[in-house]
Amino acid sequence: MSVTVETLEKLERKITLTLPVGVIQSEVDARLKRMARTVKMDGFRPGKVPMTVVAQRYGYSVHYEVMNDKVGEAFANAANEAKLRVAGQPRISEKEGAPEGELTFDAIFEVFPDVKIADLSTAEIDKLTAEVNDGAIDKTLEILRKQRRTFAQRAQDAAAQDGDRVTVDFEGKIDGETFQGGKAEDFQFLVGDGQMLKEFEDAVRGMKAGESKTFPLAFPADYQGKEVAGKAADFMVTVKKIEAAHLPEVNDVLAKSLGIADATVEGLRADIRKNLEREVKFRLQARNKQAVMDALVAKAELDLPNSSVQAEVDRMVEGARADLKQRGIKDADKAPIPDDVFRPQAERRVRLGLVVAELVRSNELQAKPEQIKAHIEELAASYEKPAEVVRWYYGDNRRLAEVEAIVIENNVTEFVLAKAKINEKTVSFDELMGQN
Repeated sequence: MSVTVETLEKLERKITLTLPVGVIQSEVDARLKRMARTVKMDGFRPGKVPMTVVAQRYGYSVHYEVMNDKVGEAFANAANEAKLRVAGQPRISEKEGAPEGELTFDAIFEVFPDVKIADLSTAEIDKLTAEVNDGAIDKTLEILRKQRRTFAQRAQDAAAQDGDRVTVDFEGKIDGETFQGGKAEDFQFLVGDGQMLKEFEDAVRGMKAGESKTFPLAFPADYQGKEVAGKAADFMVTVKKIEAAHLPEVNDVLAKSLGIADATVEGLRADIRKNLEREVKFRLQARNKQAVMDALVAKAELDLPNSSVQAEVDRMVEGARADLKQRGIKDADKAPIPDDVFRPQAERRVRLGLVVAELVRSNELQAKPEQIKAHIEELAASYEKPAEVVRWYYGDNRRLAEVEAIVIENNVTEFVLAKAKINEKTVSFDELMGQN
């Protein structure tokens, strides 16, 4: 039977479905008979409930289920016969005036669009490169030393300086009243480490053990504690103890303590370089991938299925509510979050997803098993027991699917970069890693 597809607007289509009443009733009767074999009702033994009673009790719900199943089946068959790629769920409504013995339904739905991608050789993309130099290794070594530093109490007359760990009592007041979180005893922090506000650190720097000081402090307008943000406070601080930091020497002992196989300084630096180069590679891939995706969106022409966009918006709203709930917000699941907040981002995600899917399909850029395996092994290499990490990935289809998606995106990135006009730009290690 040929299927007539009516175009309503852009991606919206309509199909009329016809179902024989007899087919519906036959399936309803069959399901009620199967139900009668096991249904339990007061006053009857199991399997002995009369069909008339079963039909009276369950007939409506079974009829509703059968109608849904048969209409869904008819729609799937019609869409398949017409070779349609349906986006989202159809809106189905029963039509009046059907011929005797038949039921007719209108199914209105959207189809996925044809995606037109312009000549990628006309795309211009900035491709970033970066290197791991000795300075980056030195900085990482310094971080490792700080993570293993020890502290020794300074002399009584020594003044607190950057790098020292100080133990203080403090109390802050706003309009003469102590505020929540504004008072503490035996509180420790590292001077110059940015843990405290600048005014607080400036006040403590130069103080000696046993000294007290009062000073004003203005909380920034964007301070995380909303109850004091933008307000001025008066603080009193007493320094109780000052400890100087002692960092371990960069030697073979440090290398051994870090579990380096070649427990030498050279082995330690080589291990750091290998790990940094892996991190640089992943970060460059992410930055260059983003540039490629931006270029793809700019070079693609397509209509967006409203149903796909709305489904993405709904997912993002639910994600926002879950985040609010995790942060302890009361009634987060009922929080009024307007769709418009997420719609532009949802439209971009849907657009990009359709463009990437078309590029993958037309150029056979699917992830190959060996690519997935290589990516997992590269991820696992930075862990102490790589084999266990590999098993962890392969033990869950969802985790494997996430890796597969990343590999596909990498394939698309390499494909586009090979065709586009590339402007190579070198960035420093610190810029790439987001350091100052």
